[in-house]
Amino acid sequence: MNPDILLVVLIIIGIVGRSPLIATAASFLLILKLIHLDRYFPALERRGLEFGLLFLTLSVLIPFASGRINTKDVLMVFTSTPGILALLGGALATYMNGKGLDLLKVDPQLIVGLVMGSIFGILFMRGIPVGPLMAAGLTAFFLQILKFIFR
Repeated sequence: MNPDILLVVLIIIGIVGRSPLIATAASFLLILKLIHLDRYFPALERRGLEFGLLFLTLSVLIPFASGRINTKDVLMVFTSTPGILALLGGALATYMNGKGLDLLKVDPQLIVGLVMGSIFGILFMRGIPVGPLMAAGLTAFFLQILKFIFR
């Protein structure tokens, strides 16, 4: 399928599925292609995830900078059940992200499935895309489960 048509299809899916993120991203890429700035795609692909994660991290850290989270709140993390579970969740998530990165290095074509799965999750499950690493980490986990079952 022609990449331009695929981008238009993604724009339509984003609009119909009420996902402005998909529609906007696909529109932005289509505009770059149409004005012949697609030579910047490799740089955008290489650094886009970093910029996205930078802005995501900035938005998460705003409560620290604004003073809405204080020393007492930080201490509660280490002394409450939800706080300890949050620490474990954060540690597990970063571990899974690392496993996802390892999987993508070995099997880079999986990115197609991860992107399509992310689009499905955005459109039909009202999910929020935060990057392919967690999706790849979960994929690596599912693959390990399958290996264990069918061994």
